[in-house]
Amino acid sequence: MARKRQTIDDRIKKAEEVVIKTKEKYDAALEELNTLVKKKKEMESKELMRAFEKSKRSFEEVLEFLGGTTDEDGDS
Repeated sequence: MARKRQTIDDRIKKAEEVVIKTKEKYDAALEELNTLVKKKKEMESKELMRAFEKSKRSFEEVLEFLGGTTDEDGDS
Protein backbone atom coordinates (compact mmCIF):
# COMPACT_ATOMS: atom_id res chain seq x y z
CA MET A 1 0.00 0.00 0.00
CA ALA A 2 2.94 2.34 0.61
CA ARG A 3 3.84 2.05 -3.07
CA LYS A 4 0.43 3.37 -4.13
CA ARG A 5 0.75 6.37 -1.81
CA GLN A 6 4.20 7.17 -3.24
CA THR A 7 2.73 7.16 -6.73
CA ILE A 8 -0.05 9.53 -5.72
CA ASP A 9 2.45 11.86 -4.03
CA ASP A 10 4.58 11.81 -7.18
CA ARG A 11 1.56 12.60 -9.32
CA ILE A 12 0.61 15.46 -7.00
CA LYS A 13 4.12 16.89 -7.22
CA LYS A 14 4.09 16.67 -11.03
CA ALA A 15 0.66 18.30 -11.16
CA GLU A 16 1.89 21.14 -8.93
CA GLU A 17 4.86 21.66 -11.24
CA VAL A 18 2.52 21.83 -14.26
CA VAL A 19 0.35 24.38 -12.46
CA ILE A 20 3.37 26.53 -11.57
CA LYS A 21 4.69 26.47 -15.14
CA THR A 22 1.23 27.18 -16.54
CA LYS A 23 0.78 30.12 -14.15
CA GLU A 24 4.15 31.53 -15.17
CA LYS A 25 3.13 31.32 -18.84
CA TYR A 26 -0.25 32.90 -18.02
CA ASP A 27 1.40 35.75 -16.08
CA ALA A 28 3.81 36.41 -18.96
CA ALA A 29 0.99 36.38 -21.50
CA LEU A 30 -1.11 38.70 -19.32
CA GLU A 31 1.80 41.10 -18.96
CA GLU A 32 2.28 41.14 -22.74
CA LEU A 33 -1.44 41.76 -23.25
CA ASN A 34 -1.45 44.65 -20.77
CA THR A 35 1.63 46.15 -22.43
CA LEU A 36 0.02 45.95 -25.87
CA VAL A 37 -3.27 47.45 -24.67
CA LYS A 38 -1.38 50.31 -23.00
CA LYS A 39 0.64 50.91 -26.16
CA LYS A 40 -2.54 50.95 -28.27
CA LYS A 41 -4.15 53.52 -25.96
CA GLU A 42 -1.02 55.68 -26.15
CA MET A 43 -1.06 55.48 -29.96
CA GLU A 44 -4.75 56.40 -30.06
CA SER A 45 -4.13 59.35 -27.73
CA LYS A 46 -1.32 60.62 -29.94
CA GLU A 47 -3.47 60.20 -33.04
CA LEU A 48 -6.31 62.07 -31.37
CA MET A 49 -3.98 64.92 -30.40
CA ARG A 50 -2.62 65.15 -33.96
CA ALA A 51 -6.17 65.29 -35.32
CA PHE A 52 -7.07 67.99 -32.80
CA GLU A 53 -3.98 70.04 -33.68
CA LYS A 54 -4.87 69.86 -37.39
CA SER A 55 -8.51 70.65 -36.71
CA LYS A 56 -9.94 74.12 -37.12
CA ARG A 57 -12.32 73.50 -34.22
CA SER A 58 -11.81 75.12 -30.83
CA PHE A 59 -11.14 73.17 -27.69
CA GLU A 60 -14.67 73.92 -26.48
CA GLU A 61 -16.19 72.71 -29.77
CA VAL A 62 -14.27 69.46 -29.56
CA LEU A 63 -15.30 68.89 -25.95
CA GLU A 64 -18.91 69.63 -26.77
CA PHE A 65 -18.78 67.19 -29.70
CA LEU A 66 -17.26 64.50 -27.47
CA GLY A 67 -19.90 65.06 -24.84
CA GLY A 68 -17.59 66.77 -22.38
CA THR A 69 -18.23 69.98 -20.53
CA THR A 70 -17.25 73.39 -21.75
CA ASP A 71 -17.12 75.22 -18.44
CA GLU A 72 -15.48 74.58 -15.08
CA ASP A 73 -18.73 73.87 -13.20
CA GLY A 74 -19.43 70.83 -15.32
CA ASP A 75 -22.55 72.43 -16.83
CA SER A 76 -22.68 72.63 -20.58
